[in-house]
Amino acid sequence: MFYEYLYPLADQFSVFNLFRYITFRTAGAMVTALIICLIFGGFFVNLLKKYQIKETIRKDGPESHQSKAGTPSMGGLIIIMGIIVPTLLWADMRNFFVLTALVVTVWLGVLGFVDDYLKIVKKSKKGLVGRFKLFGQISLGLLVWLIIAQFAPEEARYSFSIAPFFKDHVIAWGALYVPLIIVVITGTSNAVNLTDGLDGLAIGLCGICFLTLAALAYITGRFDYSQYLQMEFLPGAGELTVYCGAAVGASLGFLWFNSNPAEVFMGDTGALTLGGVIGVLAILLKQELLLMILGGVFVIEALSVILQVGSYKLRGKRIFKMAPIHHHFELLGWPEQKVVVRFWILGALFAMLALSTLKIR
Repeated sequence: MFYEYLYPLADQFSVFNLFRYITFRTAGAMVTALIICLIFGGFFVNLLKKYQIKETIRKDGPESHQSKAGTPSMGGLIIIMGIIVPTLLWADMRNFFVLTALVVTVWLGVLGFVDDYLKIVKKSKKGLVGRFKLFGQISLGLLVWLIIAQFAPEEARYSFSIAPFFKDHVIAWGALYVPLIIVVITGTSNAVNLTDGLDGLAIGLCGICFLTLAALAYITGRFDYSQYLQMEFLPGAGELTVYCGAAVGASLGFLWFNSNPAEVFMGDTGALTLGGVIGVLAILLKQELLLMILGGVFVIEALSVILQVGSYKLRGKRIFKMAPIHHHFELLGWPEQKVVVRFWILGALFAMLALSTLKIR
């Protein structure tokens, strides 16, 4: 909105030339998102308490978590609002990449909301049936592919991924591109959902991912930077930096209420949305393979569940005291805050490793 209405005034008032710069608008989106979450977050938490929108803690989880029963949930709505509103205000709303990211945000927000609504309001133990949730994620993957195939700039339509560590090298997927999109979206959304088990853990890691993706989007969308680092140049992709800035601000704003002891949980409304959006941003930037490094903690969390279930079914024995793996460290005696901060440190290390691959190229 600001870009469309204020930047054209730069001919009369030079100060409005600021709205030309992605860096300025990214900072504006980040601050706006943070302010929105801080101002409306407390009101929203009280609203959730009033209508008894509260989390039910699993009885098979760590015993120390039983004290969290009754904490308001569905706080992901705060995050979604903190992403969408600043993006609408500060981004170029004619940009393909931004519009696609917003479509994914709304789609997964609705999917997560339905799941939370069934679990919390309707008291359904499992919430949205797994196959319906999977159907929603797969359908989104197909929709993203159709959007890319029909509306993306020509450079972004090709079914390839940038190969980490190697310069001027891409991996062409051909007919496997559609399954890749579905796997990335489904995998990241579910991995973040699995990670969302400790106060502040998932939202902190998501904030780190969004900050890194902002840097990647900015580089990819600039011809000079992308050529210097020998990456594929995608015209218009730089505008995703504004979206990522809003996501970083929303993550920080939600962390204000979600840090230990949490006043609100994001629920599937937030976890499915954030995870899926991270996956789609990687797809739009052709960084699906780099996402495996950037989201290293999410990968470890998901693998710990897969290994635990597989080991129990095949051998009747568990590998970890409890999965996902953050619960394993809790049961080893680590305080919850220590687990969270150490996982944040790991997330930051994975992010730095992901960015270092650009120069290694």
